[in-house]
Amino acid sequence: MNRYPVWKYAILVIVLLVGVLYTLPNFFGEAPAVQVSSAKATVKVDTAVQQRVEEALKAAGVTPDFVELEGNSVRARFDAPDTQLKAKDAIQKALVPDANDPSYIVALNLVSRSPVWLKSLHANPMYLGLDLRGGVHFMLQVDMQAALTKKAESYAGDIRTALRDKSIRHGGISREGQNIDIKVRDEATMTAARNLIADQFPDLQVTSTPEGTEFKLRVAIKPEATRKVQEQALKQNMVTLHNRINELGVAEPVIQQQGLDRIVVQLPGVQDTAKAKDILGRTATLEVRLVDEGTEARAAETGRGPVPFGSERYLERSGQPVIVKKQVILTGENLTDAQPGFDGQTQEPTVNLTLDAKGARIFKDITRENVGKRMAIVLFEKGKGEVVTAPVIRTEIGGGRVQISGRMTTAEANDTALLLRAGSLAAPMEIIEEFTIGPSLGADNIERGINSVVWGLIAIAIFMCAYYMLFGVFSSIALGVNVLLLVAVLSMLQATLTLPGIAAMALAIGVAIDSNVLINERIREELRSGVSPQAAIHTGYERAWATILDSNVTTLIAGLALLAFGSGPVRGFAVVHCIGILTSMFSAVFFSRGLVNLWYGRQKKLKSVSIGTVWKPDTDTAVAKTN
Repeated sequence: MNRYPVWKYAILVIVLLVGVLYTLPNFFGEAPAVQVSSAKATVKVDTAVQQRVEEALKAAGVTPDFVELEGNSVRARFDAPDTQLKAKDAIQKALVPDANDPSYIVALNLVSRSPVWLKSLHANPMYLGLDLRGGVHFMLQVDMQAALTKKAESYAGDIRTALRDKSIRHGGISREGQNIDIKVRDEATMTAARNLIADQFPDLQVTSTPEGTEFKLRVAIKPEATRKVQEQALKQNMVTLHNRINELGVAEPVIQQQGLDRIVVQLPGVQDTAKAKDILGRTATLEVRLVDEGTEARAAETGRGPVPFGSERYLERSGQPVIVKKQVILTGENLTDAQPGFDGQTQEPTVNLTLDAKGARIFKDITRENVGKRMAIVLFEKGKGEVVTAPVIRTEIGGGRVQISGRMTTAEANDTALLLRAGSLAAPMEIIEEFTIGPSLGADNIERGINSVVWGLIAIAIFMCAYYMLFGVFSSIALGVNVLLLVAVLSMLQATLTLPGIAAMALAIGVAIDSNVLINERIREELRSGVSPQAAIHTGYERAWATILDSNVTTLIAGLALLAFGSGPVRGFAVVHCIGILTSMFSAVFFSRGLVNLWYGRQKKLKSVSIGTVWKPDTDTAVAKTN
């Protein structure tokens, strides 16, 4: 009746082993480290950079625990903060000779002390939030007026193209702030232009005023469309920040919207505010422009003449100057995907771009009108422009799919595709708030949080053992297993633990023990009714299960609501809360019953169980069922 088959015990043992294995990395703590990342999108961090770091440390007489290449960064771990600072200075001197134009970011960081054999099993510690690990916090203000101005500039180009396609003559299109002014000669042309804008641009509103013998149409973005532009700008900036910071691999970033025009960025583990600003400063913009093929431009490329009016001079990766026109054809907003590939005929490395509908239409017109000319993709970082590639337009390109090829290696094609996929900022941002949380304060928060969980666990275990005797011991062991599994699952999911998460962990202990209280009281009720101990154990677990399931499901629903509608610390609490409910149901029912069955299940003539004092309702005496 109360026996588990061997396969169930095998499952329990396997779950315990996995739980211990994935919980272990959290006990090794973190060590000071120096991380080297790329400061420019065109600079790659590879094994050659790792070797340069190792040589710089050796020359400075600094011995690291290890130097490894992980993702897009090189990390060197040390045993003490003093060694870390000395190593940073040595690496900075070796890799960044010119502080005004750095190719690499050398930043202080924290990495896990977990042994290599645990890492080889992909057993990693939980990520710690800013309040536990320390790091930097920024609040950025998005310039929404700049986003609207940029959108108005885009609409001006679209209207110019649409009027030309419909052969509607005008006396000039100009932009004044976020308004677009169109001059027309007569009323018939004005009506045709108004109808065209109303038909093709539903997000715009048009007003007309006479100007002498001519008419002026003033086009503005509708209020509802303005809100949409602002929302899209904020979302695009968040995605771009996330992509850029992830590529750097400095830390597990927290990037959240706050209000209508602000973004909160948290970089746990980063202690250097200046370096963190460099990371945020890497947000770049991409522009597609035509190369100036004129005689004056050719002379300017070789340095024999000035740059023509309406053009600008930028350098390619090779250092070769390119004169490009100021007029922007497309921006990173029009790019939906970029993947490396190979040309079907020449087998040369290529970058395959996918444009949105608007970008595809513009690109088709531009390539049709400029066959045989060069087109440049210019990357702007920190106000400096660089030509990523400048291919020749061979034929009209339609359908929104573009292939860039020529003078590229496979590695360069991969790098270019990655760069283009990262996107661009829809609007500029500025830092309006910043602060740093030191690692000592984070360590203090961890210690206090762990103490609250441990002492809560001990207090509950003492009460359960005193009140339910041996069954209280079983419940306490199951409670410990619940905490073990909770930490293991959070580690496997690589969840970010914060102070609210530790609070949820403490709450999970109380929720978990509640299930064991229900089971133990149910067994006591059966014993009061005169049922044999074996039957009481069986019936107690069976009948308590429905109540446990109902109570945990309702609590889980509340946790899922917090997860769905909450943000920031609330979501961190909800994640731990929901996982804790699931692990508590396993440990409180399945695991604790396994312990009870292992202890009592083989006793055929069981006369009593150690579950504390069982009071008989029909007598005034208490019968203590203890061993």
